[in-house]
Amino acid sequence: MNASFDVVIIGAGPAGLAAALYTGRARLKTLVLEKGIPGGQILLTDWIENYPGFPDGIAPFDLMENFRKQAVKFGAEIVADEARQVENEDKDWVVRGAGASYRTRAIIIATGSNYRRLGLPNEDRLIGRGVSYCATCDGPFFRERDIAVVGGGDTALMEAEFLSKFARTVHLIHRRDKFRGTKILQERVLANAKIRIHWNAVAEEILGQDNVEGVVLRDVKAGTKSTVGVEGLFISVGMIPINDIVRGLVRLNEWGEIVVNESMETSAPGIFAAGDVIGGASHQVSTAVGTGVRAALGVDEYLASR
Repeated sequence: MNASFDVVIIGAGPAGLAAALYTGRARLKTLVLEKGIPGGQILLTDWIENYPGFPDGIAPFDLMENFRKQAVKFGAEIVADEARQVENEDKDWVVRGAGASYRTRAIIIATGSNYRRLGLPNEDRLIGRGVSYCATCDGPFFRERDIAVVGGGDTALMEAEFLSKFARTVHLIHRRDKFRGTKILQERVLANAKIRIHWNAVAEEILGQDNVEGVVLRDVKAGTKSTVGVEGLFISVGMIPINDIVRGLVRLNEWGEIVVNESMETSAPGIFAAGDVIGGASHQVSTAVGTGVRAALGVDEYLASR
């Protein structure tokens, strides 16, 4: 077993690295476990324009690299390992990874979330053949083509606008008669001549054998069906929290998000959570950072009380 720590943070996205910065400054022996590249889902975006302090925007990798450097500067240790299990042992916690086990007095879960799928028959088969969950990753492959975006929240609106830079036409498919996204994003989409909105519509079938050739829509009010010819389908209908490591240990809400109190503490004493994995997360860098900082302060308070 590796050395003992005051706190082990699982996940090195904005929430996890912000937490590590604060626990490191509090002189808590801090370990951050990350199975991939530090940064999380934010690395799938092309540019960040709404993070305070960067009026001209900043590249996601550059921002997260600054986060990483600052956390390390204050003493956090970042290890490339996949946390697979959490166990209680002698009033402490043990995080068992793929490479080693780590004893700790407290844990911060900052594992984030994954893309939610529509669950349509051809969806999995056509991933990479027209079906995508990341506009910034795959948008340039659809220059001057007709594509569709499913969703009506902030992410869907941002992706529709981004994709309009490449596509000939963007069909935005939304199951309601109004968007749920931020007002300024709605205004941009509604004013974009390349975006065609399909209100009260759901994607019922993805057409195509080897590649996406179209999508069948159903009007949720009239029940009628129509076909839209597209070569790309970008699905933006929310996220699934990555909670496997603490499922059965902490309380989850009906969406599988971790329930926390105002200190970001879960139902298990000594286990805290932050970022997109918690209930009510808005999937924004700023709020992820805020919850990560609060979790770090909560850990400091918890350990002091012990």
